[in-house]
Amino acid sequence: MVVKKPRIVIIGAGMAGLTAANKLYTATGSKDLFELCVVEGGTRLGGRINTSEFGGDKIEMGATWIHGIGGSPIHKIAQETNSLHSEQPWECMDGNTNTDDPITIAEGGLLLQPSIVDPVTKLFNTLMEYSQGKQKLTAKSEFDRYYSLAAKASNMSKGASGNPSIGSFLRKGLEVYWDNASVKEIEDIQLNGFGNWSRKSLEQAVFEMHENNQRTYTSAGDLKSLDYEAESEYIMFPGEEITIAKGYLRVIESIASVLPPGLVQLGRKVTRIEWQPQSDDDGDERKKSMENGSFSRPVKLHFCDGSVMTADHVIVTVSLGVLKAAIGDDSGMFCPPLPPSKTEAISRLGFGVVNKLFMQLSPTHGGKHGFPFLQMVFHSPQSEMWHKKIPWWMRRTATLFPIYNNSSVLLSWFAGDEALALESLKDEEIINGVTSTVSSFLSHSKWQQDSSTADNLCNGNGNGNHEEKSHENEVKVSKVLKTKWGTDPLFLGSYSYVAVGSSGDDLDTMAEPLPSKDSTFQHPLQILFAGEATHRTHYSTTHGAYFSGLREANRLLQHYHCVGI
Repeated sequence: MVVKKPRIVIIGAGMAGLTAANKLYTATGSKDLFELCVVEGGTRLGGRINTSEFGGDKIEMGATWIHGIGGSPIHKIAQETNSLHSEQPWECMDGNTNTDDPITIAEGGLLLQPSIVDPVTKLFNTLMEYSQGKQKLTAKSEFDRYYSLAAKASNMSKGASGNPSIGSFLRKGLEVYWDNASVKEIEDIQLNGFGNWSRKSLEQAVFEMHENNQRTYTSAGDLKSLDYEAESEYIMFPGEEITIAKGYLRVIESIASVLPPGLVQLGRKVTRIEWQPQSDDDGDERKKSMENGSFSRPVKLHFCDGSVMTADHVIVTVSLGVLKAAIGDDSGMFCPPLPPSKTEAISRLGFGVVNKLFMQLSPTHGGKHGFPFLQMVFHSPQSEMWHKKIPWWMRRTATLFPIYNNSSVLLSWFAGDEALALESLKDEEIINGVTSTVSSFLSHSKWQQDSSTADNLCNGNGNGNHEEKSHENEVKVSKVLKTKWGTDPLFLGSYSYVAVGSSGDDLDTMAEPLPSKDSTFQHPLQILFAGEATHRTHYSTTHGAYFSGLREANRLLQHYHCVGI
């Protein structure tokens, strides 16, 4: 009988899949020990990493940030490949790293001064830091008061019925802030014709702006679905968050560069995975097949073109969104179905949609100093100053800014329902909606001027009548480009989060192989799982996906007594 090499098939050529393939291929002796293959349903490498161009600038349609450079394997690869610097303009997001750049404007053109924005921003940031388990640096920190408020909000949230969420905790924090405010802090303000903004309504609107930003960070369409207890388990690398000048795809290309031609097969979408769970008869059936001179691999993959491939081990790196669709589909991707522990974890965990909208400014857009890094504060639906021409999906984004200083390409982030809605809108609808929004905020504000009234709470001019104002300085968008992660069948969303009702234990369950290595079954580790949604402390990140790919590769290397880690 001819002894065949174990065949390992990796489903998905994103960060997790290619990292696993790289490790298995380059490990000592693995080139002769395994048959290795990566099958990718799409036509490109990278998965949720997709570097592209728009308006002559390099942009990221998917993953954007290296989240902390201290200890990050992604940062290390980017350094080694000289990818952190480029002569070509790229999506470097200057405004996100320069706190002097952003300006905050309320709907109608009301320029908000730091005296009203900063306290709410400090409150929000402190609440998030508290939920993440971060400690204040000094006993006399200016945030002492805010940490005290956060502690009260935390106790109130935990005392309420049901599992606490980040959304409920944040709102408790705002309530506590108002309850403990001084008379001066709650005193109403003169707005010079800008409608029915009160200090409290402005503070709430600024707070909602930060909530909308947080939704894009986490992918939770509603922060009330984001689990409070799990937030402190999430780990951030130290150091600054940066983008990759030559594109995130350079990291993917570096990881894949060691793989020989043909090892990665594109356009090979898996529709069904047949595997052999442990049963009393499995050992007998395997023994009979070996006695007959044949060798039956335990896993069979079916592809959309009707072809079939067998394997000893399959590393599944598809997104949590695809797994959620698979367990909800009567036909089922897995045959037999995954065990209840796995399907329940898949169901409980959150997987949201985050989309980016890139906009090319018309050459005649106006603005003497280039487009600003704009933070947008919107009226509540009950306000008489609600601008009817601003579409609902724009009201749930927080920022609109050039991808680098003075770029003509603008960017906004969307999460949840508006992110999905954006995918179905025509370009003309988007352009009209963006133009109406920007005009309301910028056409009549003083954002281009050097303010001489920095001590004032707010600045602005005009009478608040949007329809009667001149449009000669209207900011115009000529074309747009949007991402479509929610409806892409290969992803069905963007990244995972720990939803209320789930926990970090579910992320650990996601990472458990089937059957386990400890099983008495003769062929363990048939299906292994990797991807950002399988990492307990680094979920939702590219480095989490990277670590998970290494983990599963090392699991197989150790199973075959090769050198791992």
